[in-house]
Amino acid sequence: MDPTTIIGIVAGIVFILTGILNGGELGNFWDPGSVLIVIGGTFSAVIASFPLNMLKKVGKHMTKLFSGKKYQAEPVIDTIVEFAQMARKDGLLALEEKANEMEDPFFKKGILMVVDAMEAEKVREVLEGEVDCMVERHEAEVAIYEKASGYAPAFGMIGTLVGLINMLKSMDLSEGSSSDLGVSMSVALVTTFYGCILANLLFSPIAKKLRIRNDEEVLYKQVIIEGVVGIQAGDNPKMLKEKLVSLLHQTNQQKILSGEEGGEGGKKEKAPKKSKKEK
Repeated sequence: MDPTTIIGIVAGIVFILTGILNGGELGNFWDPGSVLIVIGGTFSAVIASFPLNMLKKVGKHMTKLFSGKKYQAEPVIDTIVEFAQMARKDGLLALEEKANEMEDPFFKKGILMVVDAMEAEKVREVLEGEVDCMVERHEAEVAIYEKASGYAPAFGMIGTLVGLINMLKSMDLSEGSSSDLGVSMSVALVTTFYGCILANLLFSPIAKKLRIRNDEEVLYKQVIIEGVVGIQAGDNPKMLKEKLVSLLHQTNQQKILSGEEGGEGGKKEKAPKKSKKEK
């Protein structure tokens, strides 16, 4: 589970409330009409901007936000190296049985195309095309929250204009009603306050986190593509691993390389782990 999104939002709310209470009263920032204009207007504009089949996936987007890192490239590198060793020893056809046992449909498709002796260029074209389509889908999902982050301040401004218009309409300086100007102006500005909070503390962070999840999945699938093409080309497993590791972030590269510094002892240490699982 990745709690950073909820922690950040809650922390932001706490800091804002603390700042409000430090110099004023919480009641000064509450106005039901402003809430209706900003929240109702923002969500109405989002609904009008996107088809229903995209809006239905909002629940899945929340799952992505709070779930941990699902697509980790490091473990799949070991699987690719294992397959490369098997292919060099027993031939590409030996991978078919392993491929049928795989849960990842993308990885499975790549291995089966290699087993079917499809040309390397065609394998890369098919897999990269699938990644491109995936990125387009993710961009459409992110667009929901980016649009919402733009709509919220706009409706905050609309609410401010509504408040100012009502204030000016009811203002009568001849009767001394100017004493209410400050109160009316503060109510008018509350809607802009709501819009800025929604945009910068809710919608923009969600869009950013979804982009990060997209980047993680793209990297994961890029590693698979390079690995599958390398297996088909008969690359040396050690060289293939170094090539795949180079695609990762430098910190992750150092972790993998430091794990290999144990030399032969690194392989011997895996034996007791397997024996524990067998027990």
